[in-house]
Amino acid sequence: MGVVNPQQIDNYSVNSIGYTDVLRIVYKRPKGSLLPLSKTYKFPRVQQTVKDDVKGAAEVAMNSDPAFRAAIGELQDVLGAKGTDQDIGAAIVEELRLLEEDIALRSECIKMLLGKT
Repeated sequence: MGVVNPQQIDNYSVNSIGYTDVLRIVYKRPKGSLLPLSKTYKFPRVQQTVKDDVKGAAEVAMNSDPAFRAAIGELQDVLGAKGTDQDIGAAIVEELRLLEEDIALRSECIKMLLGKT
């Protein structure tokens, strides 16, 4: 996935949208860093045919991609090694702070672009 500094990983979240698993990794970057504060990865679900022995019919099941499960396992290992046990409220406040920071940076960039035209 291209994670160069796993010690900078702050937390991650997992969502499912349709037949896609979405993994968002949030980093704790030093002030003034030009690297992104978060990265999002999308993993399509794998279609698997499961045969029912009792009915004799085949059913389709959508399972998570093995690479997705491996990535989650690695993230749990990295965060477990750091020993971070964050309160849910604190995690939400941190996500909100990162969002506000990102919006401020983007609006500043748009203002600069408007000033140049």
